[in-house]
Amino acid sequence: LALRLARSKAETVAARYPKALVIGSDQTADIDGALLSKPENFTRAARQLQQCSGRAVTFCTGLVVVCIDREIACETVEPFEVHFRVLSTPEISAYLHAEEPYDCAGSFKVEGLGITLFERLQGRDPTSLEGLPLIALSHILRSVEVL
Repeated sequence: LALRLARSKAETVAARYPKALVIGSDQTADIDGALLSKPENFTRAARQLQQCSGRAVTFCTGLVVVCIDREIACETVEPFEVHFRVLSTPEISAYLHAEEPYDCAGSFKVEGLGITLFERLQGRDPTSLEGLPLIALSHILRSVEVL
């Protein structure tokens, strides 16, 4: 799903700008095979963080790089696992009021206070949690001789 969404974004832009090198990225999050959505409000975010408390959530970030004129089409999926600490209701409430991560699957922003919610992180590219896996992107750009 993450790869399909990233591909759709990249191909849509590339069709309008065929000479441009276009980067598309999208992310999914799941807990025990069930997708986590963007919560959109405090109540849903609190419920989502309670569900994640003490558990592992797998994030998959799809990355696509295309250029129609140069016939470039590269893609990858970067998995990353987040292990949440056991979270108390007051901790969840304080965090949500501080950052309001209602547009983020998983109900956290790793680049902010969200990092305090975790016991450990597991994966190759921690920037994938922010939505753009920079290590993977750098590898692709080197492979097509852009870097």
